[in-house]
Amino acid sequence: MTEPLLRVEDLRRTYRGRAGLFGGGLVTRAVNGVSFDVMPGETLGLVGESGSGKSTTGRLVMGLEEPDDGRVVFDGTDLTALSSARRKPFRRRMQIVFQDPYAALNPRMRVGDFVAEPLVVHGIAGSAAERREAVAGLFRTVGLDPAFMQRFPHEFSGGQRQRIGIARAIALRPQFLVADEPITALDVSIQAQIVNLFQDLQESMGLALLFIAHDLSMVRYLCTRVAVMLKGRIVETGPTAAVFQDARHPYTQALLSAVPIPDPLRERGRRRLPFDAGAFDFPPGAALRDIGGGHLVLEGASR
Repeated sequence: MTEPLLRVEDLRRTYRGRAGLFGGGLVTRAVNGVSFDVMPGETLGLVGESGSGKSTTGRLVMGLEEPDDGRVVFDGTDLTALSSARRKPFRRRMQIVFQDPYAALNPRMRVGDFVAEPLVVHGIAGSAAERREAVAGLFRTVGLDPAFMQRFPHEFSGGQRQRIGIARAIALRPQFLVADEPITALDVSIQAQIVNLFQDLQESMGLALLFIAHDLSMVRYLCTRVAVMLKGRIVETGPTAAVFQDARHPYTQALLSAVPIPDPLRERGRRRLPFDAGAFDFPPGAALRDIGGGHLVLEGASR
């Protein structure tokens, strides 16, 4: 049995603030006991509404934020126990693609230099000529003309900017990639192109992928397994086909009932299931239970 490339164990992150000028302390449990594995070469889809804790989980996995508790184990090494300097070798093997392709780019930097920056930081492709050739190859890989390397970010469309961000993310040939809602800011036609690009890269490079999204149709197309998050917790997880065909948690059922059907007649008669996430409270002692085939559902347990 192959060992997981990434293992996340009981990850927790709480934010504290003030509820108004004279209000008391506001506590937000963004990630509250999240655990999952990602096997080499597989794609895990992390889905849920905005505010469910998906992106925070991705940032914790990448070390962009520190967890309050829990562990992130990559290829057998507990990254949460390492200093920033000792994590550097692992940063070559783990990369992230952000949601907003324009915000992720430096508007004053030519995109070729932006993509080359990881090569400089990690001492790869030492000479300027070698870097240019490496970046040109990366541009071709993501479907961009290398002639664009001298342009600035404002000269590109949203889809092209996301391709540039992906080129930078794969520059170091990582084993694991976090894609943090990478298609949300794009037109529908461009979304399909970017998802197909991720699929091609995964097949050619053997990438393991954590695909964070709220578009369930794209998750169903791309992902091997899926984990559904609600209020910082995973409420259902398992093989994509099992979760989509036999969703058990009412939140998962409500999400799936809202997925548009590309048939006007069926769409008109479709019934959406209500679910008030704001009013929902987890039962005391709730825990994930395997209902068969690696399909886990969060259910209540007695004290």
